[in-house]
Amino acid sequence: MTEPGSDTTLSDADGNTGTASPDGDAATTEPHSDTAPADADSGAAAADPGRDTDTTPPAHAPAAREKGDDAVEGAAAVSDRARSGWFAWRRRCPRAARGVSVGTTVLAGALVVFALLLPNRMERIEFASFVRIPAEGVLLAGLLLALPPRPRRIMAVVSGVFLGLVTVLKFVDMGFYQVLARPFDLVLDWILIEHATDFLRETFGRTGQVLAVIGVIVLLVAVLVLTTLAVVRLTNLMVRHRPVAARTTLILGTAWITCMTLGVQIGTVPIATKGNAEFLGNRVDQVRAGLRDARVFEKQAAVDAFAKTPPDQLLTGLRGKDVLFTFIESYGRVAIDDPAMAKQTDAVLKEGTASLKAAGFESRSGWLQSPVTGAGSWLAHSTFLSGLWIKNQQRYRSLTTSDRMTLTNYFRKTGAWRTVGIVPGVRRAWPEGKYFGLDHIYDSERLGYHGPYFSWTPVPDQFSMEAFQRLEHGKKDREPIMAEIILASSHNPWSPIARMIDWEDLGDGSVFHQIKKEGTDPTEVWKDPEKVRTEYRRAIEYSIRSLTEWVERYGDEDTVLVFLGDHQPVPTVTAGDTGKDVPITIVAHDKKVLDRVADWGWTDGIKPAPDAPRWGMDKFRDRFMTAYGPQG
Repeated sequence: MTEPGSDTTLSDADGNTGTASPDGDAATTEPHSDTAPADADSGAAAADPGRDTDTTPPAHAPAAREKGDDAVEGAAAVSDRARSGWFAWRRRCPRAARGVSVGTTVLAGALVVFALLLPNRMERIEFASFVRIPAEGVLLAGLLLALPPRPRRIMAVVSGVFLGLVTVLKFVDMGFYQVLARPFDLVLDWILIEHATDFLRETFGRTGQVLAVIGVIVLLVAVLVLTTLAVVRLTNLMVRHRPVAARTTLILGTAWITCMTLGVQIGTVPIATKGNAEFLGNRVDQVRAGLRDARVFEKQAAVDAFAKTPPDQLLTGLRGKDVLFTFIESYGRVAIDDPAMAKQTDAVLKEGTASLKAAGFESRSGWLQSPVTGAGSWLAHSTFLSGLWIKNQQRYRSLTTSDRMTLTNYFRKTGAWRTVGIVPGVRRAWPEGKYFGLDHIYDSERLGYHGPYFSWTPVPDQFSMEAFQRLEHGKKDREPIMAEIILASSHNPWSPIARMIDWEDLGDGSVFHQIKKEGTDPTEVWKDPEKVRTEYRRAIEYSIRSLTEWVERYGDEDTVLVFLGDHQPVPTVTAGDTGKDVPITIVAHDKKVLDRVADWGWTDGIKPAPDAPRWGMDKFRDRFMTAYGPQG
């Protein structure tokens, strides 16, 4: 074993040892001896037996002899420890020691090559990815060979740590692509780490959360340490065999230039790569864009077409109506278009359209493009309500600390509606709720639910809708209501999920204890992507039925329902679909309400046609307020 910056112990076949200089050149090797060497005087006496050795020593001789004795005893102790310690086997088994040394070097080389060539997306990991020539590795090898000893050691350690950090960032990117279909943002995404740990706790319990966090920390430290040691070991090897290393580096450099010039590939993978340089270049651009984004967003937020509109001219086409803006978690286009789900989802949507029509309701549907996919519901909600593209946490914080008016704020500004929020996913203080202009917020603790959590979901959707009826909509002699309702049963991990029961049997939610026991286990479901997709589809069906059955049961001529998905599900479900489209539907009993959006070109029913209009989610607020304003 060698340590960074230390001399390297060498061993020959006879067990003799020596040291290598910092430049890697082997020093003279001397045989191991169990005895201390004789000093000059004793050597002279042995050479000349007739010499008088009984001379009087100088005054300091006793002390010198004591120090010499201590040195001899210390050397003997070190020698004893060496013979019985960790490295003793290297002298007893030189061939095995050499094999271990070679094996360790091979592993170090494999680790460095792996780190240099590792893609940052799981779907790009294939055999061809690891038989390429990395430009960064060739340049680093040449630089290390050219540097003097001390700078070389420093450069080797720094390079190893940096390579480890890049490798960790690639692993993080893999996770983000698997959940959010995008890379990790070094400026804006740190807050999501907390959300991820919360999700683990709610899905797998406190123990699962702690074990996952410990595992991530151990992996981080291990990657940094191992890549550093590997680079240092390979550097020492190159210096000890400088001529061979120099020739190899030159050959690889020439091969890289040739392959890059000719475009040589293995399948679709180019042999010559500068992937790490491009990876880091993209990160630098990302950081610059993140730092610049705050100024761009500030300018965008300052523009509001309705800021100076008098309250009595706002939303006049909806006066006297109960308006419900309902988000169905993870309800994305994949649930409607994917062949594996389309048949079952289509049946539920047709059934919902027919039952609503039988109850006197008409509906129109289109598509919106969400700013996020996989997760980040709050970013989609705030985009929809604010009319601004809230694509990251920095924008969200800037929005919720500004005076920008949201759709819910404008309803409240008119004074014609009581504004409430049904947000069962909120389980802690939510100061941003005040920003959205809600007079009263019902979180998971205020809905009267005494049943179990379904993984992340605190309250089943059917119970949330029944609670809204009991707490607000069903009251007599009330004023019109504008409600923001979040249906969370279709939130990842979709296992276990609730099922529809008779509305009269909901009670306080205790009935769901047995329903949860009958459900699936998320740890088993997530072993098979097809099972995940099946459970996702069933969760979406449950959410849609909870909503449409509520309208059939409790809706009246003054009910206006706008429901939509907030984002597409994770890539495990979308199976490579990178689109961000989500369906949106308006349901109303009063025909005049839908007449105001007739020019939108939306599809009849609660299923949008494939070619139905598609807007950015940030465009909805202004179009909705225009349609239902005085000129709508």
